[in-house]
Amino acid sequence: MEIETTRAFRKARARYRNALLLSCTALAALPPTCLLAQETENSGSVTVLETITVEGGDDDANSIVATQTTGGSKMATDILDTPASVSVITAKEIEERGAQNVEQVLQYTTAVFTDFYGSDDRFDFFKIRGFDAYTYRDGLSLGSPFGGAREEPYAFERVEVLKGANSTVSGVSDPGGSVNYVTKRPKSEKFGEFYVTGGSFDHKEVGFDFGDNLTEDDTLSYRLTGKFQDADQEYDYSRDDEKFIMGGLTWRPSDATNLTVVFDHLHRNGVPGSGGHPVGTDFDRSRFFGEPDFNYRGTDRNTLSVMFDHDFGNGLSFSSNARYSDTSTDFGYAYIAATPTDGTTIAERDFFANDSSSEDFIIDARLQYDTSFSNMESRTLVGIEYRDVSSDSTTYFDDAPSIDWANPVYTGAPATLPTLRSLRSDQETKAVYVQQDLTFAERLIATASLRNDWLDLSETNQITGVTTTDDVSEFTSRFGLTYKFTNEFAIYGSYAESVAPPSLGVEPERGEQIEVGMKYRPYAFPALFSAAIYDLTKNNITRTNPATGFDETIGEIRVRGLDLEAKAELASNWSLTAAYSYLDAEIVENGTAGNEGNRPAFVPEHMASLWVNYELEGSGRRGDMTFGLGARYTSSYYFNDENTQQTDSSIVFDAAFSYDIHENTSLEVNVSNIFNEKHVDYGGFGADFYNPGRAVYATLRHSW
Repeated sequence: MEIETTRAFRKARARYRNALLLSCTALAALPPTCLLAQETENSGSVTVLETITVEGGDDDANSIVATQTTGGSKMATDILDTPASVSVITAKEIEERGAQNVEQVLQYTTAVFTDFYGSDDRFDFFKIRGFDAYTYRDGLSLGSPFGGAREEPYAFERVEVLKGANSTVSGVSDPGGSVNYVTKRPKSEKFGEFYVTGGSFDHKEVGFDFGDNLTEDDTLSYRLTGKFQDADQEYDYSRDDEKFIMGGLTWRPSDATNLTVVFDHLHRNGVPGSGGHPVGTDFDRSRFFGEPDFNYRGTDRNTLSVMFDHDFGNGLSFSSNARYSDTSTDFGYAYIAATPTDGTTIAERDFFANDSSSEDFIIDARLQYDTSFSNMESRTLVGIEYRDVSSDSTTYFDDAPSIDWANPVYTGAPATLPTLRSLRSDQETKAVYVQQDLTFAERLIATASLRNDWLDLSETNQITGVTTTDDVSEFTSRFGLTYKFTNEFAIYGSYAESVAPPSLGVEPERGEQIEVGMKYRPYAFPALFSAAIYDLTKNNITRTNPATGFDETIGEIRVRGLDLEAKAELASNWSLTAAYSYLDAEIVENGTAGNEGNRPAFVPEHMASLWVNYELEGSGRRGDMTFGLGARYTSSYYFNDENTQQTDSSIVFDAAFSYDIHENTSLEVNVSNIFNEKHVDYGGFGADFYNPGRAVYATLRHSW
């Protein structure tokens, strides 16, 4: 009787949340279980539903609280049943906060440290639990964001953040965690929106996202998404232009088969950054000490994604994701390299530039089998992955003419720049993995994952013509236990390993983590409260030796910490997102540098954030109004492992307001850094880079 009551409660709750999985269709392993649920409902049988841990789908466009994820497993899994700390930023949360880039999307997430490079705008900069994080799209690796293309958040239905070491889920990665972007896919219904945005720094932007069925029987659907932006950055001689277009088709020839093809093109025409400001000065953020004629950052990328799944029935399903991308990026700028200490105002500068191109093909295929035995439920996943990446990267560097910051005179672009490094890299990866979930009496969940990656690496120095090769085989594992005291409250413990792609000639960087946590998801209202403590170690850390110019492993870093997070949609029209992180980070071993016992660079001890929304319901001619206010706190952190230079702690406030002008039409205003709080985010080498200043944007949005 208790089991049947629980099932009924779950179904009612799923209906209350608008019948989940519609906006999670980009999750690779999800459609098979969704189809199984549909078949079961039509037949009146409950046999298949017994084996499904995800009873519905999240409505990412209408809720900030997600209940499922593939971020902690290749299988779509209830977050409560996942033995790891997982955060999901839904499309609604991204829109409410008016996030313009990935760093803004992530900045209210526990354990995530963003924007520590200040006005350096070349890449998406963020760390998780004190370490660089790898990124994925629909579960397929994109690689390190440092050096890659800046992603466009409007392309994604949600962003999933997995904290901690876990290479068994998506392959080689850093131990701090991973970020998975979930692509918007066609729906079997008519929907859409169009918006225009204007604001600070001559920002002009239009966007659209719409789709419908192409056939009356819902077998073929399309979706078209786009964003076009003409803008500047907050400093002189800058630009921040973008063209993004994405189209997708989904074909459903039967209830058991689903094929989606998505193509997108990303073009960015921007600048790499402000070039820095002299150390110890207090100029306006708009002041520019680089070179206007040598200040560019470009991105051109074409991506084709294919997602397929088929349900064979009786608990057996097959799914596969594949992606091909062709990317070209470049940047060039002058930056302040040294601030004088003799009282003069002449700052030394350097020229720095890079041209890169890459081709990346990756495919992942997996079989999932769900079954039950008496009071035990089983989910088994067996998969293989193949990736082939080829890239060319040439870096240029030279001294630039100095500049007098009291009376700056620009000298123009250099005629040529000496080549610092030119490399051709090829990486072929093959992997096989298995994941097993066993649920006993609907309370105890045992999770085990094993994976082996084989990497064939080749690197050619295009200056000397010398080619270096290496073969690497890496085995990683993860084990977890979850106990659900009730269907609302669970505790878990886990052990997980990670391995990062190695530099040629050195051992791969490896990570290990032990984590214990709890999660509470009340039935009374949509919410998820979580807490986790962890002990995370990364060894074989690789750094470039300045004396030799070669990479070498130098030591080990250990981070022990606490993560707290809450996402809730409360009664009386309130909602909130709250996060706190404590990181006890230490350099355990550091070669001959003598930094043992120090705190690693760019790892604050405390981070906290809070975002609160209040909706004032309309009356008469007045439409609904929503007020949002947020605050982000970061404690002091060091710029170097020697712990000789650091920034101060800071707190930044953000705000949002929306007004429903008419049915399906709204006016939205977003303000970041309301009080224009100013501090140094990055420095320590001769220049200071400030945090982003106040920015105000207004958006008129119409949906249908």
